[in-house]
Amino acid sequence: MATPSNTPARIADNKKASYNYAVEERHEAGMVLQGWEVKALREGKVQLTDGYVVIREGELFLIGCQINPLKTASTHVSPDSVRTKKLLLKKDEIRRLIGKVEQKGFTLVPLNLHWKSGKVKCEIALAKGKGEHDKRDTIKEREGKREVERAMKQRNR
Repeated sequence: MATPSNTPARIADNKKASYNYAVEERHEAGMVLQGWEVKALREGKVQLTDGYVVIREGELFLIGCQINPLKTASTHVSPDSVRTKKLLLKKDEIRRLIGKVEQKGFTLVPLNLHWKSGKVKCEIALAKGKGEHDKRDTIKEREGKREVERAMKQRNR
């Protein structure tokens, strides 16, 4: 079943992000990609868990996002699976994010890659790192939800 063009279709999620960081704001950024990268993304050959966002000269870049080339990649292109990818946002959004990252101790983390109107978008988050205690609370909440779901399943049988 095909998804409508305005509905985002997930390519990859960064599951570590919600565990290691407390997300404050979410932003959707475009990405500058090469042709072989887009083809590999269509096949789901991407790993986002080690990715992070850096600021260089007033621009945002995604580092550590690994897009594995397909075996049928072109012979005249030498694919680099961990190439730095530029993220596209409006200038005022970038300035505001830079201000928060520099002043308040926030960091920028990629949350997921998805398709939107035929283009690849990266959802990035302005986030603060969680301490060990906060991570333990997250684990407890997750286990509590699982127990409730199990009890509801057994009750419905």
